[in-house]
Amino acid sequence: MNLKKGTPLMGVIFGIILAALGGLVMLIGFWKTLLLFILFAVGYFFGTVDDKSKFIKDAANRFIPSKEAKVIDLKSEIARMQEKQEKQETAAAESGAEAEKLSPENTDQDKE
Repeated sequence: MNLKKGTPLMGVIFGIILAALGGLVMLIGFWKTLLLFILFAVGYFFGTVDDKSKFIKDAANRFIPSKEAKVIDLKSEIARMQEKQEKQETAAAESGAEAEKLSPENTDQDKE
């Protein structure tokens, strides 16, 4: 069998699956069909995952931060970054003004 995407056989298979889904929705309703697919997914999960406790712990750790995680106050962090940027801008302006005083072009203009 050639079960590759874009082949006529896959088109027939997906057509049958979607027709069955439409039939379920018409016969038993949307919410009952959705519940049926959710229960199927849970059953598939319990049938295929080897180490369920490790899988659940890893999934929980992705969504729930650890206790050691540092909480960042966004307002103070933004204010700190703005102050740092302002200091850099003033330092650049001061160094630009000093360079302007020391440049030879300015000394030639002063003599004329």
